[in-house]
Amino acid sequence: MTDESGRTGALTHFDGAGRARMVDVGGKEETERVAVASGRVRMRPETVNLIREGRAAKGDVLAVAQVAAVMGAKRTPDLIPMCHPLMLTRIDVAFEVGDEEVGIEARVATRGRTGVEMEALTAVATAALTIYDMLKAVDREIVIGDVRLEHKEGGRSGVWDREDAAAGKGGN
Repeated sequence: MTDESGRTGALTHFDGAGRARMVDVGGKEETERVAVASGRVRMRPETVNLIREGRAAKGDVLAVAQVAAVMGAKRTPDLIPMCHPLMLTRIDVAFEVGDEEVGIEARVATRGRTGVEMEALTAVATAALTIYDMLKAVDREIVIGDVRLEHKEGGRSGVWDREDAAAGKGGN
C-alpha cells in the first residue's frame, strides 16, 4: 500500500492527525480496472434442492440474488465509508450450486482512477445475504463465508491474483 508520496505501508485513509478521509485520486491516471471476488453460502442439502428445483417460497433465489449483487455493487459508496462513487461499466455475477453450498463470484469493471475491489466484495456479500434472506425460514443454520478478493487489475499496482499472494509474489 502506498500513500500519495509513494511511501509503502502508509494507511491511505487517514490524514496526518489520524482522522479518516477519502483518498484524493484526482491525480491518478484513468485505466481499465477489474476486480473479482468470491464467497460461499453453506446450507443443508435439502435447502440447496429448493434452489435447484425452484421451490423456494420467496421465488427464484439465484435470480433475486443476482439483482441484489448488481444493486450492492452500485451502492457500495453508500455502504462503505470513504469509497468513491464510480461509474461501473460491467458487473457479472455467477453462481455454482453444489451439494451443500452455493458459490458466488462477482466480476466488476470500470474505467477510472480507483479500483473496484470493494464493489466486487459488496456484490458477493449482498448476493450471499439475499440467499440467506430468501431461505432463512427453512434453514436457520445457513452460513455465509469465505468472502474474499480473488483478482484485481489496473492502476499503478497492476495485476494481483490470490494464488500469487499465497506464494509471496502478490502486490497490493
